[in-house]
Amino acid sequence: MDHALIVYANQPGATIEPDIYGHFSEHLGRCIYGGLWVGEDSSIPNIRGYRADVVEALKKIRIPNLRWPGGCFADEYHWKDGIGPRSDRKRMVNTHWGGVVEDNSFGTHEFMDLCELLGCKAYVNGNLGSGTVQEMQEWVEYMTFDGDSPMSRLRAANGREKPWSLPYFGVGNENWGCGGNMTAAHYADRYRNYQTYVRGFGKNKPVKIACGPSVADYEWTETLMREAGKFMDGLSLHHYSLQGSWDEKGPAAGFDEAGWFSLLKNAWRMEELIENHSRIMDKYDREGRVALIVDEWGTWHAVESGTNPGFLYQQNTLRDALVAGITLNIFNNHATRVKMANLAQVANVLQSPVLTEGDRMVLTPTWHVFDLYKEHQGATALDVGLATREYRTDPSARGIPELTASASRSPAGTVTVTVTNANPRESARLELSISGWNPSSAQGAVLTAKEMNALNDFDSPETVTPVSLSLPPLENGRLTVALPAKSVASISFR
Repeated sequence: MDHALIVYANQPGATIEPDIYGHFSEHLGRCIYGGLWVGEDSSIPNIRGYRADVVEALKKIRIPNLRWPGGCFADEYHWKDGIGPRSDRKRMVNTHWGGVVEDNSFGTHEFMDLCELLGCKAYVNGNLGSGTVQEMQEWVEYMTFDGDSPMSRLRAANGREKPWSLPYFGVGNENWGCGGNMTAAHYADRYRNYQTYVRGFGKNKPVKIACGPSVADYEWTETLMREAGKFMDGLSLHHYSLQGSWDEKGPAAGFDEAGWFSLLKNAWRMEELIENHSRIMDKYDREGRVALIVDEWGTWHAVESGTNPGFLYQQNTLRDALVAGITLNIFNNHATRVKMANLAQVANVLQSPVLTEGDRMVLTPTWHVFDLYKEHQGATALDVGLATREYRTDPSARGIPELTASASRSPAGTVTVTVTNANPRESARLELSISGWNPSSAQGAVLTAKEMNALNDFDSPETVTPVSLSLPPLENGRLTVALPAKSVASISFR
């Protein structure tokens, strides 16, 4: 047997927080405008200005939280520019993303109301890079204070008497780079100062999230945890999967097997990053109080030809689906420390679950992975033992596991197992067994396609969609699964 997977149903672990399956919306390209928001007067079907098709798609995958307004945009965003009558709102230049004019027609009220419409939690990123302590303090008060104050009166004057719920607040973003080019020590001091004024009002106690490291900057994590760990509830981590380099990124669709492998190897690095950053966090936070929050992850390819390079619009293929499946399995298996994550981004930017064009929308292969994995949300992680081969394209180079897997048990008792097969040429024969429990039935679905470059576009929106996975009868909690090449699968046991 080439591959074997044991799910230890009697060895439960941490809860897989639904927030691990979160998303990210920045004022970047067509993510907000045209992706989420079209305005009440649009001919595109909408619910109070929000695209009806996108709202429905996000609800179906049970979107647990949404991050906004950035990203790099957050540390140049001044929230008072985005409130009041839209015709009176201040216009600004989006210096980070394409140099286009931002008219601020989508602001605090529009975002918070969208979260209520979606039934998801709001994750707001505050401006530490170019904003003041007072500005941040007043924004939190504006959103959450349920009493009589200048900010609550201003909120009411703008049409919202009742405060919103603000579960998560990020104190700055990428302050080692676009958020101010700060040193770790300088940001730690600034974070301690700013977070003091991110107050909880009434029952609303925002989880305070500090700007964490870029990829493998372990010194940043060490400094932040040592100097400011006791003042934070979460520490962010950003890691994007590339084919090529930041200066010469590979294409989203026109790649060969070497390009396929390169991207998946970069995605698999998430395992190493979480383990190493968690080890540092454990040193200063033995109780595991501070969550590791991977609030930017996903693939970053060269932009599509003919599009604004500052809009970061890219197609989404089966390869992106494998990145999503591998990464989510990693998060599930590290649910003790990883409590939230945000795929970048929710529409029309980078690894989007939905793409829109005019009044049309397409669900990408990545959306289908989130749909296949949604039963993990809120379930209890189960230990897994996986024996698998190594997949590589160069015999002399280090490879990655051919299969990855994670498993969970829902409150209703269903055990969900998700498995990826990174090999684009060969199917995998997997012997799967459930230890400590004898289920009576199993059913599965698998996402794959004939070509590794397969994608869904507006003319062919169902090229990459899940199909039923053929399973033999269960025998004492065991079965043998034939996993197609280049696939993501979900199997439910009852």
